[in-house]
Amino acid sequence: MYLPTHFAVTEPEALHALMQAHPLGALITHGELGLDANHLPFEFDAGEGEHGVLRAHVARNNPLWREVTDGQEVLVIFRAAEGYVSPNWYPSKQEHHKQVPTWNYAVVHAHGRIRVRDDARFVRRLLASLTRCHEATEPSPWKMADAPRDYLETMVQAVVGIEIEITGLVGKFKLSQNKGVADRLGAVEALRGRDREELAAAMQSLLDSPV
Repeated sequence: MYLPTHFAVTEPEALHALMQAHPLGALITHGELGLDANHLPFEFDAGEGEHGVLRAHVARNNPLWREVTDGQEVLVIFRAAEGYVSPNWYPSKQEHHKQVPTWNYAVVHAHGRIRVRDDARFVRRLLASLTRCHEATEPSPWKMADAPRDYLETMVQAVVGIEIEITGLVGKFKLSQNKGVADRLGAVEALRGRDREELAAAMQSLLDSPV
């Protein structure tokens, strides 16, 4: 990934926060059939290993878990807010017209080594953890115990777990850090006027506390 210094983010807390807030990662692998991408909701455990561990599951019918080998290098891409930025939003454009369109975004690339966990106990723990996390804001959270036991066991057997030991995290928050404060504020205001609050908030947070 092309990474100019002014867009690079190295603070683990910022990278972890993006991964946890946007857990649907694109897992990039390379097998006998070439490159492949699978989009999976990941659980991130920052407390295990030097850089943390990612856990997810795939359908047993998904060839991914048969095509990778334990220890194989993989890449998982997490993407947060993104969107088009018009040069018309910059006050400086009205002065000298030396501005062009761009696209702002925030991403984290997690490099790691994959391990297949075809283990019903591992899968149950993972599913329970993911469920607790994503049901937490529901008024009446669904629990695995709500499903009939035989049905649940069938579902567990239909998936295979994977675990990725993270070897490195690379963060790129391209949020107009290379522009003047007035232009950045102009873009934030324009985005908010177009109901793009998440991207606007990400840009505003860097103005309030530069990364």
